[in-house]
Amino acid sequence: MTQPPSPDTKLQKRLGLPFAIAVCVGTVVGTGIMRAPGEIANMVPDPAVILLLWVAGGIYVLLSCNVASEISSAIPKAGGHYVPVREGLGDSMGLLVGWTMWIAFVAVNAAIAIAAADFMGTFIPWVDANMPLTALAILLTVTALNWAGVEEGRVLQIAGTAIKLALLLAVVVVALAIPAQSLTAAEPAAFEPEAIGILGIIAGLQFVVAVYDGWYTSIYFAAEDKNPGRNIPRSLFQSAVAVILIYLAVNYSLLRALDLDALRASELPMAPVIDQVFGQSGSVFVALLATLMALVTLNGCIMSTPRILYGLAVDGLFLRSALKVNRGGTPTVALAVGTIIAIPLIFSGGYVFVFRLMGALTLFAACLYNLSYFALRLRQPDLRRPFRAWGHPVLPALALIFSTALVVGFVIADPFSGIVMLSLIAICIPVGLHLERQRRVQTAIAS
Repeated sequence: MTQPPSPDTKLQKRLGLPFAIAVCVGTVVGTGIMRAPGEIANMVPDPAVILLLWVAGGIYVLLSCNVASEISSAIPKAGGHYVPVREGLGDSMGLLVGWTMWIAFVAVNAAIAIAAADFMGTFIPWVDANMPLTALAILLTVTALNWAGVEEGRVLQIAGTAIKLALLLAVVVVALAIPAQSLTAAEPAAFEPEAIGILGIIAGLQFVVAVYDGWYTSIYFAAEDKNPGRNIPRSLFQSAVAVILIYLAVNYSLLRALDLDALRASELPMAPVIDQVFGQSGSVFVALLATLMALVTLNGCIMSTPRILYGLAVDGLFLRSALKVNRGGTPTVALAVGTIIAIPLIFSGGYVFVFRLMGALTLFAACLYNLSYFALRLRQPDLRRPFRAWGHPVLPALALIFSTALVVGFVIADPFSGIVMLSLIAICIPVGLHLERQRRVQTAIAS
């Protein structure tokens, strides 16, 4: 049963377009782009194919933004993916998507805290010797900042995103300034470009899509946006275009500066580029940049995580205590629950296991999210839609086909995740049906 809002359970409309863009760009552009160029070069060792994969991933993001702009601006509630899926497909699928995305965010928070500590440890020896404790301190610090209020998280997200993009573009300029192919591998690896197969291309595309993940983050703050009908579509498209251009610029500049063997051999391809100009201090710069990128991404994810539990609690699918909002506009109980669950993952390394399980589920959540677009068009044709998706029904159908193909490819590559996905669906369907029956009974009694 939907909970009626009260002063201490109502999110505050404090956010606008600058934050919406910053939280999308700042969450997407993280440590993934630091490592991805080398990883993808190992999967598809051909510069042209590499750039085409980044373009293809960008097209998928734009198709998805087209769908998200309509359904999330039409139903501007807290909960992100969960909201339109529940409205269009019912409690069962809404519950599945809500829990899936919440667990994924919790695991991401643990992973990013460890990544930030890992990069910090490259220039601070104590951190390197005390990695889990540093990751815990980072997680708790960012949580405490957001506990203070939405304004603190908003300022950090906007400022941090601006700084890290400026530094990232500086790396691109340096890479374009040095002679082409001037950086070579110490031990060239032999490979044949014609050996590239369809499985390598699919794996590369899945990796690219993963690095683009987070493009949707502004939808998690729809209930707190001053003008969601205008700002959600603008933030999604503007940030998507910005990220696509940044990723293409980074990859093109690295492919130009490093020969393919050097790119494939490098864990952080930006490091040799900066070293070429600034010497060994370049590695410290890259480590600082990676740390900053991780922290800003972590802030966006920690801000997003409690909005999922809040949205579930509003509809009676989680404890009512998750609706508690402090004076600064933060859902404190929901925030605390996410951080508490992330802590043991930091010390156990369990987030890696969770990632493996959640990979198929998050892609499956994207399928249901895209499917909910068509369900809402059929079930609620008169719903006020501040933005109507372009190219209906063809372009939204392409987004659904693309996300479905990614799920199928992932499950083929990792059947165990597919079994887990089906198991969780089997659990959520009866729970969702029970909740729907309970809601109908409560509605009948109330009337």
